[in-house]
Amino acid sequence: MENRGEKNSVYPLNSYEVHPRTKPTRVFMFIYLCGIIALFYHHLTTLIFHSNNLLPSILLLISDLVLSFMWITSQAFRWRPIRRKVYPENLSKLVKEEDLPALDVFICTADPYKEPPMEVVNTALSVLSFDYPPNKISVYVSDDGGSQMTLFALMQGAKFAKHWLPFCRKHNLSKRCPKVVLKQHDSAHLQLDSQEDFQKMKRLYEEMRRKVDQVMEQGYVDDDIVNEEERQVFHKWRVNEFTRQHHPTVIQVLMESSKDVDISGISLPNLIYLSREKSKHIHHNFKAGALNALIRVSAVMSSAPVVLSLDCDMYCNNHQAPRLALCHLLDPNEGSKTAFVQFPQRYRGINPTDIYNNEVTRPFIINPEGLDGIGTTNYVGTGPFINRKAFYGGPTQPKVNIFPGFNKDESGLERKTISSKLILEAANKVADCNYEQGTNWGRTLGFRYGSLVEDFFTGYRMQCEGWRSIFCNPKTPAFLGDFPISLNDSLIQVKRWSVGLIEVGFSKYCPFTFGTRNRSLLMGMAYGFYAFWPIWAIPIFIYGLLPQLCLIHDIYLFPKVSDQWFYPYAYLFSATYIQDFIESYYVYGITFKKWWNEQRMWLIRGVTCYSFSFIEFILSRIGISTPNFNITSKVIDNEQQKRYDQEIFDFGVESPFFVALSTFALVNLVSFSFGIAKVIFMDGNLEELFVQLFLSGFVLVNCLPIYEAMVLRKDGGRMPTKVTLISLVITLLLCYGAGFAMK
Repeated sequence: MENRGEKNSVYPLNSYEVHPRTKPTRVFMFIYLCGIIALFYHHLTTLIFHSNNLLPSILLLISDLVLSFMWITSQAFRWRPIRRKVYPENLSKLVKEEDLPALDVFICTADPYKEPPMEVVNTALSVLSFDYPPNKISVYVSDDGGSQMTLFALMQGAKFAKHWLPFCRKHNLSKRCPKVVLKQHDSAHLQLDSQEDFQKMKRLYEEMRRKVDQVMEQGYVDDDIVNEEERQVFHKWRVNEFTRQHHPTVIQVLMESSKDVDISGISLPNLIYLSREKSKHIHHNFKAGALNALIRVSAVMSSAPVVLSLDCDMYCNNHQAPRLALCHLLDPNEGSKTAFVQFPQRYRGINPTDIYNNEVTRPFIINPEGLDGIGTTNYVGTGPFINRKAFYGGPTQPKVNIFPGFNKDESGLERKTISSKLILEAANKVADCNYEQGTNWGRTLGFRYGSLVEDFFTGYRMQCEGWRSIFCNPKTPAFLGDFPISLNDSLIQVKRWSVGLIEVGFSKYCPFTFGTRNRSLLMGMAYGFYAFWPIWAIPIFIYGLLPQLCLIHDIYLFPKVSDQWFYPYAYLFSATYIQDFIESYYVYGITFKKWWNEQRMWLIRGVTCYSFSFIEFILSRIGISTPNFNITSKVIDNEQQKRYDQEIFDFGVESPFFVALSTFALVNLVSFSFGIAKVIFMDGNLEELFVQLFLSGFVLVNCLPIYEAMVLRKDGGRMPTKVTLISLVITLLLCYGAGFAMK
């Protein structure tokens, strides 16, 4: 174990060790690379001397080039993976409680119907009750939907917080999300000293939820359910919406540390609601624009040196999360160079085999350990504790004026009370939709514009400026969130990520050029792997359709089993899956079924969201269409939840994704059936057919839930008849037309 803290310190804050699989993995890299070289030698000699089927041979070469490219770039994650430990118990020995840095928490929401306000309230309450000095916490909720219902819910949450925070302290709760704590106690998973306290807290919570549900049903805030002060707020809101053509800025201080106390007399944290000004004539830059507005507003109101960004459904699961992050951010050697400490995205309620691979274990847990080894852990949108200075330039760059055109810079604003007229006027001004015009916001300041994955792009740009980042993965997850339980919603989410990633890959900030030049080759490779993530669709489509269609038309593309050139294919395929399984099962404890579902979802995503995102990006570049920003719904359907809990795939919508997926499955079913029939009834040479028959069978096994949904199931998650019929027609056209194309 190698200490990362001060060398002679008696109280180290953190340490790390290089993963023991590093050396064996490097040996495997060399052997595997030899297999790739042999494969391309075979490709070239076949094309030059022996190819009777030029088009299929060229397509297979392209496919193998893409696969090799993705494998080579992914080795950056395996070059030097590390695992870290932190020692929060030593923090108090090195830093006094009153000297701990202040913390600003950013929570973003945009649609009260897809992101229910009660989920936002639970997330806010979970971070308001951090094990941290309350007068040093400021929670900002950005409501880009400008919803009265969300503001009303947060007002009720502020009232509930006066009871909830002392309740958490009194019982020393480790989890502090009300929804989770109260549900766990009902299930006898939580022991409390006082049943009376618990029952009182449950009554207060249910009363709050009832009021919020009533407002959600009505679709507006009725004057009868609010007090006079709240009534004035909503009246002013309605007047502004009626008299202006665009959505005005609304900043509401719901709790103020210098004024408000809880029922035990202890100061409450700050809680601020922000709905930024929007105009039809000015691009608002989606979530990145909302986060930049939060950076400026918080700089005016609280200006904490540490910022935590959270999704609205990602509640705190470990009340010591800030102290764990500070073990890195306050490190005497590396803390000043650290842009952010990233906690992994983890989820609650995932079924045992994770049928949709919602945990995304490799990008969220396995790969970040490798990125951490080269100091460039990627920012994944939720759960990073960020050094505020990283938003303003490189670690050695002189302080810049983040408020160009403003009379007073950040340090010139007096913050005796965040609800003072001066502070609120300044906050309104920097949240104005016109404020960023002619400034560097979104280019060299704050969250960077130019990609739908503003998190990935911003973290990457920070690292190119010289910052480092750290991956912190405690045994008790710091944050837990919700995830899509519908396959279609899951694919839509990944498609949005894929479009944003490829935007970075084909921009002037391409990791292979900009990243390598400004940081390192390994960093360029790793970020390049992600930036070109959607091109997985190319080999998946070629290997998933071309050999199968050729098999139907008696065209054989691969060496016989007895041919020496069969072995590079067999080795590269089997070695890839074996290595991935060993890493997943033996190193990270992922079960076989969970690992198999991860591989299945890789194929499904390749056929659907990867390919659709790639096409969408190309079309947008030539001006035919532009990517749409779709919010993943957090609303849970009871029937979908039941199917998900039973580990049954849900295909119950007429989605273009499922047309592509069904066609892919049917082509492989036809090909496999034809190949077996030829071997049994037509004296086919199995040696010659084997590879193509194996590929058809491999895809067929992965597609078993699709066949079941098309033929056997009668529930709401079955494949729609329309989708099945369209897929059948396309399959027939492909199988019939492929023969002409191959001639």
